[in-house]
Amino acid sequence: MDRKQEANLEYNIDYRNVKHPRLEFKTGTLLLILPKSYKSEKEVLEKYRKWIGKKELIIRTALQEANARSLNQDRTDKELRNLVHTLAQNFQKELDTHIGKIYFRKMKTKWASHSQNNNLTINTLLKYLPQPQIEYVIYHELVHAKQGKKHDKNFWNLISRKFKNYQTLENDLLTYWFLIQQNLRKPETMKRF
Repeated sequence: MDRKQEANLEYNIDYRNVKHPRLEFKTGTLLLILPKSYKSEKEVLEKYRKWIGKKELIIRTALQEANARSLNQDRTDKELRNLVHTLAQNFQKELDTHIGKIYFRKMKTKWASHSQNNNLTINTLLKYLPQPQIEYVIYHELVHAKQGKKHDKNFWNLISRKFKNYQTLENDLLTYWFLIQQNLRKPETMKRF
């Protein structure tokens, strides 16, 4: 992976066996995923300049907000498991859907995921979040069980029936993600994570 900087934009490039270029901001730094045959990233950066600018603003805002937030240090792994199982049970009834198993593990780039086998994997770092954000993550994944993988209009309509403020919750999740990442880098808090 190459690390580059251009006009105040820091980014990484990863050349892969893909047909089309892709841009990601999963960890707060722009990642350009380019076909191995790609010669220059400049045209991709120019084509998506507005999108990159919007994402950078969202990330900058989340980083600033992270400084004003704190993490829930009191919830244990067992309490998180119990909470998630209870929420999943209730939301399955509410959405008239069913999931298989629920797995818990520390994840590097997401709060949770829904698999093709209809299982949920939950990031154990959720235990540091306030309960409304945990509820939103679990509901979000169960909507995937009902609606499928895509975040299309039907998906967001179903989300908004229960969480009218889902966009705020999505922003909160990003803010807490950065707050946790900042705490992971501090030696005095490493024991807790």
